[in-house]
Amino acid sequence: MYRWTRREDERLTSGGGRFVADIEVPGCLDAVFVRSGIGHGSLKSVDCRQAVSMPGVVGAYSAAMLQDLPLVPNPSLGLSSDEALAGLEWPALASERVRYAGEALAVVLGEDRYQAEDGAAAVTVEIEPLQVMVTHSAASAEGATPLFEGRSNVVFEGEAGQPVDETVWQDAAVVVEEHYRQNLLMPTPMECRTILVVPEEDRMTVYAGHQMPHRMRRELAGALGWSEDRIRVVVPDTGGAFGSKSGCWPEFVVVAYLAMRLNRPVRWIEDRLESMLAATRGRGQDQHVRLAADAEGRLLAYELKMKADVGAYPHLGVVLPMQTASMATGAYTTPKVHATLTSVLTNTMITYPYRGAGRPEAAIALERAMETMARRLKMDPAELRRRNFIPPESFPYLTPTGRKYDSGEYARALELALETVGYDKWRAEQAKRREDPSAKPIGIGLSCYVERSGGEPGGLFEYGGIEVHKDGNVTARCGAASSGQGHETVLARLVAKTLGIDEQRVRLIEGDTGEQPQGLGSFASRTAQVAGALLQHCSQQIIDEALKRAAATWDVPVEQVVWADGSVRHTEDGSRSLDLGALAAGVKPLKVEERFETGVAFPFGTHIAVAEVDVELGTVKLLQVVAVDDCGVVLDSGIVREQTFGSCVQGIGQALYEGVPYADDGVPMLGNGLLDYLLPTFDEVPPLDVRDTCTPSPVSPLGAKGAGEAGCIGTPAAVVNAVIDALQVTEPDLLQMPLTPDVVWRAAQAPKVKETQ
Repeated sequence: MYRWTRREDERLTSGGGRFVADIEVPGCLDAVFVRSGIGHGSLKSVDCRQAVSMPGVVGAYSAAMLQDLPLVPNPSLGLSSDEALAGLEWPALASERVRYAGEALAVVLGEDRYQAEDGAAAVTVEIEPLQVMVTHSAASAEGATPLFEGRSNVVFEGEAGQPVDETVWQDAAVVVEEHYRQNLLMPTPMECRTILVVPEEDRMTVYAGHQMPHRMRRELAGALGWSEDRIRVVVPDTGGAFGSKSGCWPEFVVVAYLAMRLNRPVRWIEDRLESMLAATRGRGQDQHVRLAADAEGRLLAYELKMKADVGAYPHLGVVLPMQTASMATGAYTTPKVHATLTSVLTNTMITYPYRGAGRPEAAIALERAMETMARRLKMDPAELRRRNFIPPESFPYLTPTGRKYDSGEYARALELALETVGYDKWRAEQAKRREDPSAKPIGIGLSCYVERSGGEPGGLFEYGGIEVHKDGNVTARCGAASSGQGHETVLARLVAKTLGIDEQRVRLIEGDTGEQPQGLGSFASRTAQVAGALLQHCSQQIIDEALKRAAATWDVPVEQVVWADGSVRHTEDGSRSLDLGALAAGVKPLKVEERFETGVAFPFGTHIAVAEVDVELGTVKLLQVVAVDDCGVVLDSGIVREQTFGSCVQGIGQALYEGVPYADDGVPMLGNGLLDYLLPTFDEVPPLDVRDTCTPSPVSPLGAKGAGEAGCIGTPAAVVNAVIDALQVTEPDLLQMPLTPDVVWRAAQAPKVKETQ
């Protein structure tokens, strides 16, 4: 079995990690928030008087008591909608109106967490209930109560591609038309949200588990009306994020504001039940699809109409489904593609980027439709995909939705997946079981996906640099921030390999705005592709400068010096050499600082799931899952494999187990924590075979594409398609995720394909 060790592992697995909760600061207060117990209402009163009399309670505050408390920063959405969203701001503590269950109404500060909890329990609130709308259909229905007076709950409409003429659908040999629900999910990192603010005269240091420390600094500074140089953000060890730790949340604003007001450190550590009530959600779309093909299975047109639940306040979730729209083409040469989006405010916590962020929704919709198309055409689903793949010679390929794919060999990934899973063997077993009424049916589901990594045009850059010290050791800096991906290992190793030195001589500094003044962060599977390319570029610049210095020292042409194994050597006089330490010992530091930009990359792959269904119990057992992904040039095969493995497990979670149910009052029915919100455990992880192909990206000098989100994108549709294939239902959209036993059992009772032929 492949074994690998990251630099971080010994520290993190032996209790030596330093998380926000571990940082000891004298005089630190703990914050506990009082939250709404219903989803929508008029806030009549918040009474904190009893709380402040409790032992150890230093203060208890409502919005009415903090008249100058800033609003929650709302990042620019980059569209004309920004101006239209004015007046829909998110208060750090609710005032007058409560718009989702879990919204913060008051905060209590205690000398320790226990005393603050006691104080919070003593705060009383009065809320007059209003109509609760936790779905887009309820919130956009005629007569629905506006979340903001005088404003529509529909906050954004967008599209990608061009409308398809109705004659295309009328003339097509086969048209698939179905409806899918993308279930509302919780990212559920091991460590919930955290922040510690330490005031220092007219400055502050902020410690937070975060993906984008420079964004945090910018947004906090904007909220407080400060210059950015007064705030330092430090990201210590962070226990996962999956997209959910890149924002500046209401709790962060309150903690920073009170730390400066009281001139005392304040810390907030979100616990699991609190996170399940009040942290961000992912997905949350209803999709209507139409897919047309000719009699030979050549795709003619694809239409995707989305309505998205985006939560109670306009934030990134408003435009996030545009990622779905722009990736609607998938891996196919469909000539006409049109995707439309309607984003609707609902009485839920906001939807926000969650691992995959818009791309799983695109892949699931298209790949489910492709499986139905194959059944309608009585064609093997693998053959249908082969006939429609974008061929390798067509790259770079401009899709009908405006994406410019960089490189791809989609058929190679499909064939490797089919070979790895033993496709013909499983089809034979499937046929055998279908002849035996007592046998549990099995199904084989395919999913071929294309995703986007690195970010969007205009944001595909990173800041950082390399500094060589007189002892020959090297410090690498960049604007990324790890939440468990292995940056300390991968990026340090990349620098060491480029310079030709031992990797133990390289130290990586990231996640600290005091050490690296500018940066973008870690999101959109961008760190290897963008930050890695930056550090490789800076390392090469160090080499170039070293060659020039050596040539000047020896008074010879640069052409007579070469770089090898961390030293400069004279090509004609073998006795002449200078190592990094000697080269850095001069008057001028051996140091490079850069802003480096790459392009958008498009990873791809094929995932296949084999599922066995117990039709009497409605249970699904995954017999095998194969993931073949192509993320270009792989920098560390072990880390990529483990990221893919974990992401596939999360994809299985979306397909079979996870979903946020709501009661009539808008409160998530998750009072028993992870006993109610089911995550896949070790027992639910099937035999999972991770393979890869390599199609280098031309948009990054490393040839690397993003690798961290593939499983969430490719696996869910494969699992759902496998269950549909096993049950042979005539209406596949009866099976909406998560495929709980109840959902599967009901679908199993529906008419089967063979019964209607």
